[in-house]
Amino acid sequence: MKSLLFTTLGLLLTLTSIAQPSFDAWEAESKTNKRLLPRYGLLPKTLEEIQSDSDYVKQMMAVPQFKSRREASSHMINLGFQYYYRADFKTAMYRFNQAYLLDSTNTDIFWGYGAVYMAFGRFDLAKVQYNDGLSIDSANTHLLTDQATYYMGQYYLTIQMPKDDIIKDPKAQASQFMDSAIKYLNKSYNLNPKDVNTVYKLSICFWNIDNCNNAWKYYDEAVELGGKPITEDYTKDLRNRCKRK
Repeated sequence: MKSLLFTTLGLLLTLTSIAQPSFDAWEAESKTNKRLLPRYGLLPKTLEEIQSDSDYVKQMMAVPQFKSRREASSHMINLGFQYYYRADFKTAMYRFNQAYLLDSTNTDIFWGYGAVYMAFGRFDLAKVQYNDGLSIDSANTHLLTDQATYYMGQYYLTIQMPKDDIIKDPKAQASQFMDSAIKYLNKSYNLNPKDVNTVYKLSICFWNIDNCNNAWKYYDEAVELGGKPITEDYTKDLRNRCKRK
């Protein structure tokens, strides 16, 4: 159990160890740089900022490849994630906010915002972003899967805790988080069964609750979808715990 626990937690929070020490600096800078805040913190803007935003939108919509503001917004979200995976979270947040300027109704921006906070290890702030997005579009599969990822993270953190007066049974308390993770993943899967990230995480969740049939079912589906996120350690632990019948 221990090897996969840490392997999977590492899979979910790969960038946390890189980003977490600098979150205090990020938070301090955000007090004078609203571009580091989701939706610019919904703070008032100066006339100069409003004009700059308007000029930016006009400039982007003059690009022939964008047929709508939604297309331009989605492009900036994709670009934001490119910076995110390079651990350049500042530029990523700038791009996610530019996506918001282009189309404030594009709920995938909350997917980006939440990802940044997850990378910093601020799961509480990430959850706020996922909830905000899902309150607008409850069928956004990116948000549903990442909301599940939040609960998976809480599961792994809780199950490691020692027993005390507050957490009398870490395993029982952790199981509630796993139930929530599976609920969100199932909803996401029912909407889009071709998202390999969702399918893979379903396999991991069922592995954790010793449901080997489903762990293998979703593992095989993830392989058929390309298997990109599957780690060697998970494959090894799945085979050790769940022998194929």
